[in-house]
Amino acid sequence: MTVIRDVFVDHGDKIAEALLETGWMVAAAILAAVLVGLPLGTLIYLTRAGGPLQNRVVWGLADLYVTIVRSFPFLLFVVFMIPVTRLVFGTTFGTTAASFPLAFVAVAIYARLVEQILLEIPPGILTSARSMGANVWQTVTKFLYVEARSGLVYALTSATISFISYSTVLGVVGGGGVGDFALRYGYQEYEFALMYVTIVLIIACVLVLQTAGHLVSRALDRR
Repeated sequence: MTVIRDVFVDHGDKIAEALLETGWMVAAAILAAVLVGLPLGTLIYLTRAGGPLQNRVVWGLADLYVTIVRSFPFLLFVVFMIPVTRLVFGTTFGTTAASFPLAFVAVAIYARLVEQILLEIPPGILTSARSMGANVWQTVTKFLYVEARSGLVYALTSATISFISYSTVLGVVGGGGVGDFALRYGYQEYEFALMYVTIVLIIACVLVLQTAGHLVSRALDRR
């Protein structure tokens, strides 16, 4: 306990700053996942072969994006995105700029999860929507999302845990965050107590997030 207390006394401000940086990057990833990944995954589901809006071209392009981005090793993807990041933000350093490639990955990860969850919905839900004369928007919002809401929340929770893991890599482009802090001030300066405390903090954040996501998901599950 004395070691932990000393770590927070000596590095408390820096740890808090690193946590805020990680929180900013993960929040940006979650926002991108919900605003872009959710519609993209839904589009892939709708335009698939036999889907309500079957369209091979749209499905192929959307599915190709998700497949390529998810297959890219994240560190290499961050490096690959440097010219685009510099074009958009004027720099590749800083937490906001580092969040940019993470947002692209977040969209791809969550889009695939959304597609898989929607594919598990019983076909009878679509049949019911058609029999009631629902249009595509109504089918998605009033039937599909309502049926899948528990799974969508749980999938977002799982995806967010991945975002936290990916955010630790963003120190290579000056993104900061808890992972970069543990590496620079802990491992590289042989402050192993600091490194272990930081790791425990990351694990604690993940456990809290996973528990909260599980509770919300279970509350939304009406089955």
